[in-house]
Amino acid sequence: MIRLQEWIHKFEVGEGTQVVRGGVAVMALLALTALYDVREYKNFSAAEAMDSAQLARNISRGKGFTTDFVRPLSLHLVEKRQTEIKQRSADLSMLKAGHPDLANPPAYPLILAGLMKVLPFDYEIPKGVFFERYQPELLIAIFNQALFFVSILLVFLLARRLFDASVAWVSAIVLTGSDLFWRFSVSGLSTMLLVAVFLALIWCLVFMEQAIRENTQGGTWFVAMSVLTGILMGVGALTRYSFGWLILPVLAFFALFLGTRRVTACVVTFLVFAVVLSPWIVRNYNLSGTPFGTAGYAIFQETAPYPGERLERSLKPELGDIDLDAYFRKLVVNSGEIFQNQLPKLGGSWITALFLVGLFVPFLSVALHRLRIFLLLSLLVLTVAQAMGKTHLSNDSPGINSENLLVLLVPLVFAFGVGMYFLLLDNLNLTFPPARHAVTAIVVLLSSGSLLFTLLPPRTYPSAYPPYLPPLIQRFATWMQPQEMVMSDMPWAVAWYGQRQSVWTTLNVQDKRRRDDFYAVNDYLKPVHGLYLTQLSLDGRFFSDMKNGQDWVWGRFAMDSLLRTNVPTDFPLQYGRGDYLMYGHLFLTDGPRWQGHSE
Repeated sequence: MIRLQEWIHKFEVGEGTQVVRGGVAVMALLALTALYDVREYKNFSAAEAMDSAQLARNISRGKGFTTDFVRPLSLHLVEKRQTEIKQRSADLSMLKAGHPDLANPPAYPLILAGLMKVLPFDYEIPKGVFFERYQPELLIAIFNQALFFVSILLVFLLARRLFDASVAWVSAIVLTGSDLFWRFSVSGLSTMLLVAVFLALIWCLVFMEQAIRENTQGGTWFVAMSVLTGILMGVGALTRYSFGWLILPVLAFFALFLGTRRVTACVVTFLVFAVVLSPWIVRNYNLSGTPFGTAGYAIFQETAPYPGERLERSLKPELGDIDLDAYFRKLVVNSGEIFQNQLPKLGGSWITALFLVGLFVPFLSVALHRLRIFLLLSLLVLTVAQAMGKTHLSNDSPGINSENLLVLLVPLVFAFGVGMYFLLLDNLNLTFPPARHAVTAIVVLLSSGSLLFTLLPPRTYPSAYPPYLPPLIQRFATWMQPQEMVMSDMPWAVAWYGQRQSVWTTLNVQDKRRRDDFYAVNDYLKPVHGLYLTQLSLDGRFFSDMKNGQDWVWGRFAMDSLLRTNVPTDFPLQYGRGDYLMYGHLFLTDGPRWQGHSE
C-alpha cells in the first residue's frame, strides 16, 4: 500500500509528472500527424523529391549513383570530361550503361535507399483502383515526419537548456504548429534531415561555448567535439551542398568565443569537414570535371542568358556570355526579395517578429548572446547563398523547395522569439497564473493560425495534378522496354513513377544554326523511343511563349501536332494515343506499342 502511494505521489507532484506530460505530448503529436496526413497529405509535387527518390531506388537495387533523370547539361559535362581524359568509349555519355547522377548530394538518397531496403516499398500502382496516394511517397513522408519529431525534441531540449521549461514547451508547440514544416515533412525533400543536422550542430556549439566559459573540459574533449562538428558539417553539405557555407559562421563562432581553444577547434573542424566532403568532390570531378556536377551551375541559372531551366536543358551551353553584372543583378534582386518577403514572415509565424524585436534587447546570459551572434551570421551567409543559388526550382514550387535555406534557422528563431515573448510577459506583471496561461495559449493559437486554417474544410486532394498523373505515366512506361529511353518535359516524374530512363526535352528540335539537339541525342547518344509532353509545355501563352519564346519549341511542336492532327513527317515518333490529350498530355512513340497490352 505504501509503495502504491509513493507511485501516485510521483505522478501527481514528483518527477512522474514529466513522464505524464511527455506521454500526453507524444499522443497529441501522433493524433495531429494522423489528422494532417488524412486531410492534408499531398503526393510529391517538387521535381527534386522525385529525383532523389528515383536515385535512391537505383542505389537500393545495386545500380550505384546512376540516375534515370538525364539532364542535357549532365550529358555535356560527362562527354566533355571523358574527351579530356581521352577515354574513347562507345558511349561517352554513359546513357547505355547508366548515366551517373551529377545533381544530388549523396546523403539523403543513401538514407532513402536504406529505407527502401527495410520497408515494403511497392512501386506498382494497382490497376482498376481509384488512385489517391502513392505508397512509396507516403512511406517517405512518414520517415520525414519522424525526423520532424526529432527536431521538435531537439528544440525542446535546447530551449530548456538556454532558457527554461516554459520557453521549451512553448517553442516546441510553436514549431509543431508550423504549417510550413508540415508541408516540408510530406514534400519528399531533404529539408527535415537537414534541420535535424543543423540542430545537432547547434548543440555542439552550445556545449563547446559553455565548456570554454566554465573551464570544465580539457584539450582532448575539445578535439573530439571539433571532430563531431566537422562531421556534422560534412554530412550537412553532403545532404545539400549549400549547407557547406555554414562552415564560415561556425569558424567565426570558434574564433570569437573559444579563447585559447580557437585555433585547435577551427583547424580540426575544417580539416574533418574537408575530409568528409572530399571523396564525393573527387568522384564528381572524375566524372564531370566539376566538383559539384550540375548543382554547381546554379549560380549561372536565372541570369539573363539562362532564365528558367534553359541551362540544364542545354547540350552546348555557352557560359562565357555571362558577365559580372549579371551575377551582381541576381544577388541584389534575389536578396531584396528575401528581405522584403521572406525574412518578415520567416517560418510562416509571427513569432519571427518577436525574434527580430529581440535583436535590440541585450541578454544577461552570455551563452544566449553568443548563440544569437552565430544565428545572425548564419542568417547573413544563407541569405547570400540562397540569393545566388536560386534557380527555376524556387519558382516551380515556391517556398517548398531545396533552395529555401532560411527555413533551417527557423527552429532556433522560434526559440529566441518565444524567449522574447516571456520577457515581455514578465513585464506585464500578471501575478494570477491562469491569466499568464490564457495569454500564452492565445499567443500559441495565433502563431499556429496557418496550420489551423489548413486543417479546416475543404480537404486537400492528394493528387498533384496538373501535371502529375502517376497511373498515366506508369501505363505508357509498361509499353516501353526497361532499357529504352523516353524524352519528356518532366523526366523526373517518368523516372520515378515510370521507372524508365528519361532525358529532359532539349532546347531545340532544330534551331537557326542548324543544331539538331533532339537528333544529337537520338542519333548519336541513344535512341529516343517515346516523347511525353504535359502542361509544362502545352500551357504556355500562345504569342509570347509558344510563337516567339525561345524555349517553347516543344510547345510549338505539340500545338502543330494537335492542330494539324499529324506529326511532322521527318520526326521519328509518329504514333500517338488520343486518350492522353483529355488530360492535357501528348504521348508519341515509334509504333503502336499499346497493342497487346491490357489497359
